[in-house]
Amino acid sequence: MTTRDVRAPGLAALAGLLADETRAACLLALLDGRAWTAGELARHARVAPSTLSEHLGKLVAGGLLTEERQGRHRYVRLADARVAQLVEELAAQVAPESVAPPRTLRESSAGSAMARARTCYDHLAGRLGIAVTDALTTRGLLVQDTGFALTDAGLRWFDATGIALDRRGRRPLARACLDWTERRPHLAGAAGAALCRHALDAGWCVRVGSERAVRVTADGERALGALLGLEPSALR
Repeated sequence: MTTRDVRAPGLAALAGLLADETRAACLLALLDGRAWTAGELARHARVAPSTLSEHLGKLVAGGLLTEERQGRHRYVRLADARVAQLVEELAAQVAPESVAPPRTLRESSAGSAMARARTCYDHLAGRLGIAVTDALTTRGLLVQDTGFALTDAGLRWFDATGIALDRRGRRPLARACLDWTERRPHLAGAAGAALCRHALDAGWCVRVGSERAVRVTADGERALGALLGLEPSALR
């Protein structure tokens, strides 16, 4: 007689949390790395605030979200980078043909912007994320042979560029994250987060609209061209 795996109940509970379209919509929205109010998420998920509040309670209790209150407002965000990785990698498993086509010009434009360049929790994704990852690899700054890892030259590149890397935390410096639009891995981990943060702080990228899409600015085109040899056409 085999012994039942003690993790089975926890895995089933986690799967149950994800197996709801409203909760899934909230988790995907929160991949922008920011805190959202319950009202914002209710409008995004197109459900009543009371319904959304019940769903948020389950996600918080299940450890997928954290919450804080400021006055009358309730803010929630993803609990940590591990939750973001779980959501993004599960989303990448969704077959493209099962995704409903955009119903309006606005939805089509938003989808194109997300595919072009976006944040994935705290790192760059979409065609921009792939272009940056490929450029780092081509220049010998990143290797992908047996998982992602920065080379010694890569560590020196981050230092020379002035992009501060957190080398003391438990988070890996470099990690592959499967891109759900490109179906290829882009750079995540501490290095991906530092690069994304620097790109936004330095004005290389700016956020577009209220979701995760970003746009490379003229300054960003010049900087990424000089640092990684990326052509402007690859960034638009």
